[in-house]
Amino acid sequence: MSLIKENLKYSKDHEWILVEGECVTIGITDFAQSALGDIVFVELPEVGRTIEKGTAFGVVESIKSVSDLYAPVSGEVVESNTDLEASPESINESPYESWMIKIKLSNETDLSELLSSDVYQDVCNS
Repeated sequence: MSLIKENLKYSKDHEWILVEGECVTIGITDFAQSALGDIVFVELPEVGRTIEKGTAFGVVESIKSVSDLYAPVSGEVVESNTDLEASPESINESPYESWMIKIKLSNETDLSELLSSDVYQDVCNS
């Protein structure tokens, strides 16, 4: 059973989102890292890049597959977790501490389309 934190929002693409005012922190969920298997490589966007909701912003590679990371919101990347490039396995060890990017929101209505922990649990169960 995957760990799902109640204080976070979620996307159908299995990203978790921590909302902090006009900025959000994004990572992949416990369910996603478990499905991927051992993560060996992460490619994240540079600070200053503008990303659009629904588009790929990076890549995560595991021993099983390569997967695009999709932006759950639109905005400007204000921080990128470069530590993950050196130790991508930390995502498997602690997915909710191993954030990927921080975004300054350009459209707050994007947040209304994110899932609550209960709804995300249903997504994982189906």
